[in-house]
Amino acid sequence: MTDRRISLALTLHNHQPIGNFGWVFAEVFEQAYLPMVEALERHPGIRVGLHYTGSLLEWLRAERRGFITTLRALVDRGQVEILGGGLYEPVLASLPERDRVDQLVRMAEEVEATFGRRPQGAWLAERVWEPDVPTSLVAAGYGWTILDDAHFRAAAVPEDALWGPYTTEDQGRLLTVFGTEQGLRYRIPFHEVDEVIEYLRDHATEAGDRVGTMGDDGEKFGAWPTTWEHCWGKGRWVERFFEAIEANAGWLTTVRPSDWLDTHPPIGRVYLPTGSYAEMGEWALPPSESVAFAEAVRRARSTNAPEARWLRGAFWRNFQVRYREINDLHKQMLRTSELVDRMPAGAGREAARDHLHRGQSNDCYWHGLFGGIYIAHMRAATLSHLIAAEDAADAALGLRTGSALADLDLDGRDELRLATVGQVVNLELDDGGGIGAWDLRAARHALAGVLRRRPEAYHETLRRHEAEAAARAAHAADAARDGSADAGGGAPASIHDMVQVKEAGLADRLIYDDYERRSGLIRVLPLDLTAGQWAAGGRDDLGDFVDGPFVVVQLGDDGVVLARDGAATIDSTAVPFHAETSITVDGGRLDPTLTFAVTLENRSDHRLEARIGVEWALTMLGGGGNPQAWWDVAGVRSGHDATGAALGVMRLGQGNSWLGVELATAVDPAADAWWAPIETISNSEAGFERVYQGSALLLSWPVRLEPGDRWSATIHHEARIATDRAVEEAESQPE
Repeated sequence: MTDRRISLALTLHNHQPIGNFGWVFAEVFEQAYLPMVEALERHPGIRVGLHYTGSLLEWLRAERRGFITTLRALVDRGQVEILGGGLYEPVLASLPERDRVDQLVRMAEEVEATFGRRPQGAWLAERVWEPDVPTSLVAAGYGWTILDDAHFRAAAVPEDALWGPYTTEDQGRLLTVFGTEQGLRYRIPFHEVDEVIEYLRDHATEAGDRVGTMGDDGEKFGAWPTTWEHCWGKGRWVERFFEAIEANAGWLTTVRPSDWLDTHPPIGRVYLPTGSYAEMGEWALPPSESVAFAEAVRRARSTNAPEARWLRGAFWRNFQVRYREINDLHKQMLRTSELVDRMPAGAGREAARDHLHRGQSNDCYWHGLFGGIYIAHMRAATLSHLIAAEDAADAALGLRTGSALADLDLDGRDELRLATVGQVVNLELDDGGGIGAWDLRAARHALAGVLRRRPEAYHETLRRHEAEAAARAAHAADAARDGSADAGGGAPASIHDMVQVKEAGLADRLIYDDYERRSGLIRVLPLDLTAGQWAAGGRDDLGDFVDGPFVVVQLGDDGVVLARDGAATIDSTAVPFHAETSITVDGGRLDPTLTFAVTLENRSDHRLEARIGVEWALTMLGGGGNPQAWWDVAGVRSGHDATGAALGVMRLGQGNSWLGVELATAVDPAADAWWAPIETISNSEAGFERVYQGSALLLSWPVRLEPGDRWSATIHHEARIATDRAVEEAESQPE
């Protein structure tokens, strides 16, 4: 009787986002990327597929050149296959077709130039699949990709039929798709080595015609919490796994995906609906729906209910519905792509295209267990590249100045764009008339790139964890008095199952904003409100100006006048009044200015008594007590993530020395100034933590208006930019 045989196609995806800190690259390299390649050197019979995104390859070439040489040697001896994909790891489905193909081709060229072989397979960022993706992949020269088991379950492929690749097509473009087998994905590397080997043995066949594909993140082998000790330290999981494969070489073979396709035909045809991995669908749901969905999935799986295979969460594009900031980012990317495409061919267009592609890196276009849009420095970096690309395109096309009404966020309603040579300001007319984007061109800094504090499904996990921790502490105190003790330990949990916190009491810091965090918003607040009660704003407004619609009264090339008839409810009485704001933009590349004026008129027969404020939400990348980011009020400097208050302020400043950006603000009449960080409680692979998203500044005045009275104030901002990065970049290019 013929021995049963099976093959294993292990493929690891390694990625570091655009804008991530260099020390993070270095740390993950030492924890995960280097140990894996060293292990492959020790075990030349183990064949794998490896994927390194363009941003990571760029860092490796600059900082770890010897590692590239080692990888090239593994490729040359036929042990490693290098995958391609989008150069800067974009979600292909979110891009225009031209950018999909450009990113895919550029990555193929990078891989070929670095490793001597053009990639046949493409890694699909976050495994986000839409049915037209084959057209883009095939147009760029790729023949296969890897998807999750969730994709195949959604296409009614039985669990036991995932031991081989399938064909699919779009518009006649044929693509082969491997499916990550769920049992392997759950077991590697979190279950015992012997269990993984026995699982493979159980699925072997006499014909040896099965291949088990396990495509997943390389960071889970050492960089995720607790996994270094498990994979490379005392646990030696990877070493023991490779040794076990070698010991069972008579029936268990590792294979590179392309090699399998060279010798085995696909096992069937499949048409896959839109989807990603299972957790992504859960994260894309609204928080309340996400909690209910997770519980439904848990119940179905615990009882082995057949319907568990069809339970799916939301469509990936739903992140653009859940987060206004993601939608704004995505639509800015689309507008910029169109502008870059219109540029005349040449070096300028190629430089702008590279910035555009970097600005398409997927990490800030969604949010889940990993930080995504909540990671402020990566969000700023993504926006910075889009600003650079748009600035270059505007200059080439003669579009740097002027005003325009246009549907910028593609919601069917017009917004307003004001542009000068030094800045771009976008106003949301239907939502408080607020400034949703304020981009400083020369510094390439998104000054208004701030995130709203909103509920997340994992906040309930945090609340539950802190309650359970308090209960355990009480139990431990009782046990100590009784002389008993608890035992603990066990294998490392998957990152999806772990709960860690970076500081105690985070649940008490959960604050949610009632409106979007824009700038230039009119706040109507109680006269006796304090800075502490204001708590960085975002809620408890007496009026309807902060998110009500404004109309355009006058529009010029350098500014706009907006108006709204609204009301404030004070002492249970609705007081109608009229608000008019004007925003004027001026200045040059290094000294752009924005002047905001507000006039209120009491159109009721009641006295209006309230604290009237203009609220600004701005970022100077001040998180973690960054000494480069600062406030300067009344001659006193503090960190940009500090909290403070001052009375009768006529001038104040803020800035970031590393960015080379200062913002000087003059106020007339003198105002009370309150400032505080806008912090979210976000979850990441490192656990729950406070994350600085920007800072709120409220300039306010106690106002008493009799019927028919008017009141006005003016706020003048002048940015001072140390370096024009476009000029700096041009000067650094070789002749």
